[in-house]
Amino acid sequence: MAALGVAEAVAAPHPAEGAETAEAVELSRTLSRLLPGLEADSKPGRRRALEALRRALEEPGPAADPTAFQGPWARLLLPRLLRCLSDPAEGCRALAVHLLDLGLRRAARPRDALPRLLPALAARLAGPEPARRPPEACEELRLALVQLLGLAVDLCGAALAPHLDDALRALRCSLLDPFAAVRRESCSCAAALAQATPGPGSPVFSHNGFAPPAFHRWSSLVPGLHRCHQGGTLVPEPLPVPGGTELCLAAWIVYCSCSKDLAWERKGDHFHMQSESLIGPLMQTISHQHWKVRVAAIEATGAAIHCGNGKSVDDVLSHFAQRLFDDVPQVRRAVASVVGGWLLCLRDRYSFFHKLIPLLLSSLNDEVPEVRHLAASLWEDVGLQWQKENEEDLKDKLDFAPPTPPHYPPHERRPVLGCRELVFRNLSKILPALCHDITDWVVGTRVKSAQLLPVLLLHAEEHITQHLEVILRTLFQACTDEEAAVVHSCTRSAELVGTFVSPEVFLKLILSTLKKTPSASGLLVLASAMRGCPREALQPHLAAIATELAQAHICQASENDLYLEHLLLCVQALVSVCHEDCGMASLQLMDVLLTIVALAGATGLRDKAQETMDSLAMVEGVSGCQDLYRKHIGPLLERVTASHLDWTAHSPELLQFSVIVAQSGPALGEVLPHVVPTLRACLQPSQDPQMRLKLFSILSTVLLRAADTINSQGQFPSYLETVTKDILAPNLQWRAGRTAAAIRTAAVSCLWALISSEVLSAKQIRDVQETLMPQVLTTLEEDSQMTRLISCHIINTFLKTSGGMTDPEKLIKIYPELLKRLDDVSNDVRIAAASTLVTWLQCVKAANAKSYYQSSVQYLYRELLVHLDDPERAIQDAILEVLKEGSGLFPDLLVKETEAVIRKHRSATYCEQLLQHVQAVPATQ
Repeated sequence: MAALGVAEAVAAPHPAEGAETAEAVELSRTLSRLLPGLEADSKPGRRRALEALRRALEEPGPAADPTAFQGPWARLLLPRLLRCLSDPAEGCRALAVHLLDLGLRRAARPRDALPRLLPALAARLAGPEPARRPPEACEELRLALVQLLGLAVDLCGAALAPHLDDALRALRCSLLDPFAAVRRESCSCAAALAQATPGPGSPVFSHNGFAPPAFHRWSSLVPGLHRCHQGGTLVPEPLPVPGGTELCLAAWIVYCSCSKDLAWERKGDHFHMQSESLIGPLMQTISHQHWKVRVAAIEATGAAIHCGNGKSVDDVLSHFAQRLFDDVPQVRRAVASVVGGWLLCLRDRYSFFHKLIPLLLSSLNDEVPEVRHLAASLWEDVGLQWQKENEEDLKDKLDFAPPTPPHYPPHERRPVLGCRELVFRNLSKILPALCHDITDWVVGTRVKSAQLLPVLLLHAEEHITQHLEVILRTLFQACTDEEAAVVHSCTRSAELVGTFVSPEVFLKLILSTLKKTPSASGLLVLASAMRGCPREALQPHLAAIATELAQAHICQASENDLYLEHLLLCVQALVSVCHEDCGMASLQLMDVLLTIVALAGATGLRDKAQETMDSLAMVEGVSGCQDLYRKHIGPLLERVTASHLDWTAHSPELLQFSVIVAQSGPALGEVLPHVVPTLRACLQPSQDPQMRLKLFSILSTVLLRAADTINSQGQFPSYLETVTKDILAPNLQWRAGRTAAAIRTAAVSCLWALISSEVLSAKQIRDVQETLMPQVLTTLEEDSQMTRLISCHIINTFLKTSGGMTDPEKLIKIYPELLKRLDDVSNDVRIAAASTLVTWLQCVKAANAKSYYQSSVQYLYRELLVHLDDPERAIQDAILEVLKEGSGLFPDLLVKETEAVIRKHRSATYCEQLLQHVQAVPATQ
């Protein structure tokens, strides 16, 4: 606004005090001819008169001289134009407003019009009740009236003081106008009015000849901010309308307050006494749907409070805080600019530091770089100004300032001393409200509050310690938030706690909380704090931390993947911070990682735990995680198996044991005295069936790679008798129920893995056959197809290994069970049974007394010839191979049986092939 605070020129003599000039007389005659037309009854007549007046005022002539124009304007024209403001015709009212605008601009003393102009404007803009629509119905005319009020403020300045009631009454209504442009113009007018009629402590810009230090910086931010000299007074160039140049008024206020050479002077209490009446309408406008209106309302509020009653800050804080969530960056920038101006120049700013600092610091995390940079620049100026104002109190800290801590966060710029002191001194007032808002039900509030907390902690540095209990309690709760942004900010805050607070202090609080109530959020806070802690500070506490984490009440407290992931973060933090020092707690860390792998439900989490094991191995200087197992497998197994008699399928120790057996590799062969007795005890039929299934599965897996796992030291065969008699044999016994059947399937699979692992010699396999063949034959009748199939393979292996050394009576008992499998529903089982019969016939051939088997072989021929006519071609081929293999035993019997059924077959092709084979192959002697 133009020429605020500048004294007007010496008033010209009033017309009544002397004779009018010739130009004034001529203008009076002209107006006297035209003014009667304003009283015409017809609208067109009044409109023609107003247009004639407009032409008379706009044309060069006597009206161009302000001195000559003043008398006729005040005496003749102004009263009649004000009456035209209530004309029924909208066009006449519009022309009247235009003529009033021309008159104010042309008059030598526009302030003389205020006693009549202001009440007229208030009457048109403000109804008898604020809730009712204003008397002026046309939106464009209401806008023109507000612009006319703004012009009066610009031209008359402090002369408006006696008429503040009318001006404020008009603004209180126009600030709530339905038309957005009216609201926006009203905000600009309110800001100008506040500057024109300031309260106590508002600046008069006395200048001693040079620009203040902060001037050049702010003039670069705000176009139009210049200095000029008018009688030794520094005044800004007329500022653009708020919104034309964004934030110009707020930045001007900041500039004013930054100058060391400005003399502060009381200029009256006019606006100061009534400024609070504008706050309510402005706060209703601050949430308007048009962003430019919101910006104008924020700037007007800044000016109203700066030049008015500072106590209104309490009334606007919540509204300004809401605007920090605005989607439009210009609005957020306006909030930062106004709040920064208050922190720099508000008369009672020291009383409001704890309320305003959070608003400005929140803008340091704005998503728009321009807003962040503005907030950072304002905040630094606030700190420097406060530092200058309190130089005596800070003398020691300024003179003997310690250097930046060596472990200061690398990507952060350390705030100036004044900023740090401001936060430290107000932290006790800010924290309670902030901690409350971090757990608010509104997501946006939680996010903003969580983002503010690390900013405060970065300023408070070592002074965090005295508020640590409150901060940690808040972080424990906030880290459970579903919003990722909240959790991210809280982990950053926890890292700063680790950076600035002694580990002895924060570990005592965090670990005691974890002892009472282990939680995923507590582990996350612990991991983040350790990640921010310097190595040399954390190293003395490494063993204690690892030991506490390895306790069952923490590492086995939950099988939830989130809990385990945060537990893994603790181990990763220790490894990444302490590096080689982790060797002193390697066993405990390995124990924790083992638990995570055992309890994790997600494959990705197990993979991360394996990667952490590799990292631990690297910092210890060993080649991989299997070397870690070799180093610690003894103590690990000793701890895990201590309670094996009480295990169930859900025991964490069982899961840990399974992981050790499955992943330790060659180290497993070194601890068979621990492993085999545990397996024997846990695989008894009286134990939990689900547990037995898990253990059989693990045992089968390691037996398939026995040379690299359980037999890496060549000691496993010495435990063969225990495995077969005490583990496999009891579990192969038939028992009713599906669970028992599943266990038999698992036991059969384990037996198959054992005899096919190439660990056992032929003699050892024959020993296994001697012990387990009866049980295996019974499993051929199992409902499970897999069990029947594996049993056929096992019998086949047994027969191949024994050759002709099998007892004839035991050998004869085998083929009837295999014949039954030729009627199996599964073709795979039938083919496997046929293959096993081939091996059985080979064993008969190798026997000494073949005649002992004649009747059995004859019966076998007869049954096989039935299956030779099977509908499945693959089965016919398999049966033909069996008959060919057995044809050398008793060829005459085979020919006789074949000729007896050849005509009964659907196709004689296979019988003919068999007869041709018998004739071509000589009989076995």
